[in-house]
Amino acid sequence: MTRFRPADERALAEIIAAAVAQEEPLEIIAGGSKRGLGRPLQTPHVLDVTSLSGIRDYAPEELVLTAGAATPMGEIESTLAAKGQMLAFEPPGWRGLLAGAGAPTLGGVIACNLAGPRRIKMGAARDHFLGFRAVSGRGEAFKAGGKVVKNVTGYDLAKLIAGSYGTLAVLTEVTVKVLPLAPEERSLLLHGLDEAAALRAMTEALNSSHELSGAAHLPAGESGSDRPLTALRLEGPLPSVTARADALARELRAFGAAETLATEPSRTLWRGVREAAPLAAGPRVLWRCSVPPSAGPALAAAVSRAVDARWFFDWGGGLVWLAVPGAGDAAASVIRGAMAASGGHATLLRAPDALRAAVSVFEPQPPALAALTRRVKDAFDPKRILNRGRMYADV
Repeated sequence: MTRFRPADERALAEIIAAAVAQEEPLEIIAGGSKRGLGRPLQTPHVLDVTSLSGIRDYAPEELVLTAGAATPMGEIESTLAAKGQMLAFEPPGWRGLLAGAGAPTLGGVIACNLAGPRRIKMGAARDHFLGFRAVSGRGEAFKAGGKVVKNVTGYDLAKLIAGSYGTLAVLTEVTVKVLPLAPEERSLLLHGLDEAAALRAMTEALNSSHELSGAAHLPAGESGSDRPLTALRLEGPLPSVTARADALARELRAFGAAETLATEPSRTLWRGVREAAPLAAGPRVLWRCSVPPSAGPALAAAVSRAVDARWFFDWGGGLVWLAVPGAGDAAASVIRGAMAASGGHATLLRAPDALRAAVSVFEPQPPALAALTRRVKDAFDPKRILNRGRMYADV
């Protein structure tokens, strides 16, 4: 297996053009922390883009940062924190889940469109993705978007590239919107609620005027105790979060007395939720299911009836993490069958290579959408050079 290491965008384009001529696909890696996400790849060559790194432009007063796609997230986050800013979509690293050897990178986060618990308030990675430079599967360098929050420069290709898992183009430079870092936070903890009561509490809190930035429910065992735990997060200046937390606790009195966590223990709690820490240890297969919040408890119950499942809710019940045994199809038919009526999509996040090759890692597409996916792939990468088969077998 050949490992190519381009030093710049021009060298990258030449390598991809040569691969197109030989019709030999490339696996794209930078930090390598998400290498186990998606279908397993078997390519004759690896395209290592770690040289395409470094912060290239940062204007704190404009809330915009531009960096090489392979810039480690640690460097991005420390640079932003020094100016009291952050990536508001709270990207997870998942190193504990996926056992990736390298460090997460900005390009990897964007390519996988990742977001953490704050997604319910701030959106996904694509909602903060302003512009980029990249090389397509034709070996052609191109750019899209810009360095302003609003731009009308044509097709919004950033929305297309985010979540394409490197199957359309290799990102070389990324521009993202950043936001001020909340100086304080408080988390209200409700103990002992069952799934139905927890969903009602989270829904009431999210529909209130208190601007929650996190709502999660962990059943007994996953909560670290013998009682379920429902967590609600508020962020902002100290007077604001204190007043909002007190008011919300009063409004939720019907669900029991709320415990309040201060900033540092609250951040520790939500870091664990972001990284799916309750389910990270052990050999179980992990599913990440996005559903209408009202459907979360029914999905967890249906899977638990069929297999020995562990689970917890994030996004106010709209994200269901499931840990199941790896036997058979690892509950794929049960999970997707239970989701059929309510809608949503399930991603096989962690599993052995053989299972990821046998089971649809991403939600199977209906024929019309699958045809559209192939046409988009044909436009960007007609020879299927980039991360061939990472998302679906034929693209």
